[in-house]
Amino acid sequence: MKKILSSLILLLLFAKVATAQAQYMPYSYQFYQKFNDELYSTKTRIHTSLKSYIIDSTLQSRYDSLMNYGTDTIGHHSWVYRKIFNEHLIDVKTKEYTFFADYLPDLTIGRDFSGKKTTWLNTRGYQLSGTIGKNFYFYSSGFENQAVFPEYLDTYINQVGMVPGQAYDRSYGKPTKDWSDVSAIVSYTPVKYLNITAGHDKTFIGDGYRSVLLSDYASAYPFLKLTANIGNVKYMVMWAYMTDPASKQLSYTNGYKKKWGVFHYLDWNVNNRLSIGFFDAIIWADVDSLGNKRGFDFNYANPVIFLRPVEASIGSPDNAMIGFNGKYKLTDGITAYGQFYLDEFRAQDFFSGKGSIKNKYAWQIGLKGANLFNIRALNYLAEYNGALPYTYSETESIKNYSEEGEPLAHPYGANFKELVSLLNYTYKRFDFSGEINYSLYGLDENGLNYGKDIFKVYTDPVHLYGNYIGQGLTTHMTYFEGKVAYMLNPKYNLRIEIGGIYRLEKNVDYTDKTTMITVGLRSSFRTMYTDLASYLKH
Repeated sequence: MKKILSSLILLLLFAKVATAQAQYMPYSYQFYQKFNDELYSTKTRIHTSLKSYIIDSTLQSRYDSLMNYGTDTIGHHSWVYRKIFNEHLIDVKTKEYTFFADYLPDLTIGRDFSGKKTTWLNTRGYQLSGTIGKNFYFYSSGFENQAVFPEYLDTYINQVGMVPGQAYDRSYGKPTKDWSDVSAIVSYTPVKYLNITAGHDKTFIGDGYRSVLLSDYASAYPFLKLTANIGNVKYMVMWAYMTDPASKQLSYTNGYKKKWGVFHYLDWNVNNRLSIGFFDAIIWADVDSLGNKRGFDFNYANPVIFLRPVEASIGSPDNAMIGFNGKYKLTDGITAYGQFYLDEFRAQDFFSGKGSIKNKYAWQIGLKGANLFNIRALNYLAEYNGALPYTYSETESIKNYSEEGEPLAHPYGANFKELVSLLNYTYKRFDFSGEINYSLYGLDENGLNYGKDIFKVYTDPVHLYGNYIGQGLTTHMTYFEGKVAYMLNPKYNLRIEIGGIYRLEKNVDYTDKTTMITVGLRSSFRTMYTDLASYLKH
């Protein structure tokens, strides 16, 4: 696989320049929702569900307006003023290439009133990006971080060993968390119908805030991705190499166990209103349970969707799953969307309603749109997600649907239901956002596997039949969050931000309450998720 990546990168560097421009935009829900007006208009037929986007002529105008808001075109201001409020720190543009680079501070301080502790985040980061010709694009960002988190996030990190969606915690349980997070990609569009991207980053599939197929929640991973865009059809195949710290190490020298994944997604825009997407994925261990090296399986190198027949024909024990994604634009301001993920299926049990362990699936239903109540730039989303107990788990934890100890799909794992609504309004340099979340889930207790922890094997369930969402230690969570930001420099999302969180988690064993406020100088387009359920019983 390494030889393949090296050969492709060399090919990209020396290939003939095409005319189509390829510009990669790292995925962040808060930034991407600002395109809702264009993306979900009944007058357009844009493939919206595969992210990150390659910014092309369709979205270029809106992208430029967001990135250049308040730009000093007259030149009356000093160099220092322009760099703080209008421009990249370094910005070079020629006919042959472009390049920019920024320093990304992310500095916040807050108070967790329930935990009676002062919280803070101290991040020093960078981003750099550029183009060579009109078809080659590269991007990288990196962050060195230390932080003190509120009690509930502190508990999560100590249990999982990961800062949510970022990287492993180098403090190993100390009060001050310490981690580094780096992503990098190279993107090449030889012709307008094909894009090739390689790097270390994330991919998101869906039109919602969450995804039950493939999300941006888990930390970044190395990948090679081919995306074909032929009119009304967009097709992606991605090969990824991931780590599973939850699986038992074969030896200290070899480190954590590794696994491979291949993901296919086909999105069909039936017309300006209706889109249908088909998804499949296979996960397999790099080294089997006996310590035999398997490595990359070239049976899965064929970039054709629906590999379940191939997987079955070779007698494979690998973890295979399929899924569906769809959206329908009811009006210019209202789009209905949904997903269905199928992990395991037995027809006679599926329709019986007996709660069989042999049926594992997840779903999503939502509404989203722009210009709510005809107010320009008032974007909204309302979404219902859920997963049956034991979904995403496997007969061996190394083959489950995860990366670096966290789910590749919904951050709650399985055995949950969630209602989430989001609202965002932008007025000039001000940005207002809010979230309301209600969730129900069942935590494991008494050493029994009730199906929420996807790292436990599903071959040892509490019940073969009679499983239901919330079984185990039934837990309810209510989460409210509000933010007000003032944009200083849109080029790297530099802003002054004030935020507040109220979180209440209750079950018969304990009640956890968090009330906190934060204020800070923030930048970058990364997403740091704080609307999380408990991973394990406290």
